[in-house]
Amino acid sequence: MPIAMIHIAAGRSEEKKHALLVNVTQSIAESLEVPVESVRVLLQEIPETQWAAGGKTLAERRLNKA
Repeated sequence: MPIAMIHIAAGRSEEKKHALLVNVTQSIAESLEVPVESVRVLLQEIPETQWAAGGKTLAERRLNKA
C-alpha cells in the first residue's frame, strides 16, 4: 500500500486540496500499477507563521511582497 505525505502552506481552498489529493492518488496508482483503493495520501497544512525559508516565515515574506 503506497503512502504519500504532502506538506503545504495553509490557506488553499477545499476544492484545490481535494483536486491535489485526487491527482496525486491517480498518479501514484498509474505509476506503480496498483489499484487506486490501495493508495493513501496524507495532506498536512502548516500555518504560514510556522514555515520559514531563509530565516523568514512565509507570513513575513508575504507581508514584504505587499
